[in-house]
Amino acid sequence: MPQITFFEDRDFQGRCYNCISDCPNLRVYFSRCNSIRVDSGCWMLYERPNYQGHQYFLRRGKYPDYQHWMGLSDSVQSCRIIPHTRSHKLRLYERDDYRGLMSELTDDCACVPELFRLHEIYSLHVLEGCWVLYEMPNYRGRQYLLRPGDYRRYHDWGGADAKVGSLRRVIDLY
Repeated sequence: MPQITFFEDRDFQGRCYNCISDCPNLRVYFSRCNSIRVDSGCWMLYERPNYQGHQYFLRRGKYPDYQHWMGLSDSVQSCRIIPHTRSHKLRLYERDDYRGLMSELTDDCACVPELFRLHEIYSLHVLEGCWVLYEMPNYRGRQYLLRPGDYRRYHDWGGADAKVGSLRRVIDLY
């Protein structure tokens, strides 16, 4: 069973809250989050309620302060479990509405511009598995959870622009 524990203070101190399911509003349980322990499963955290704002992907491990999960602040106000799947496949398109050059991906890609010679991806179709899209190469920058489905424009995945630097499959390594 997936489980994540949120702590108000750094280094797993202060008031804590154990969570085992999606939660659209964590503000009920704590006012700030400065450390997290993920006991099982993969999770996406959101800086605002109802799965809005900056997203942060976490897998099993200990995160003694928000900088360890690439957080911009101590604000974590909603979370979502990412379901485990065995296979992963997505299609990237250079233009919106699945137009232009199409490339297929079944494994992690640390540098989309280098592999596909594209600096911008305007649409995606996730066929299998869940993925995390990063705006910069080497899994850095803003993160976006991609679940199976259609993303006809970059706005559909929550992007401010079409910049895609890297993509990582959501896999629980333990």
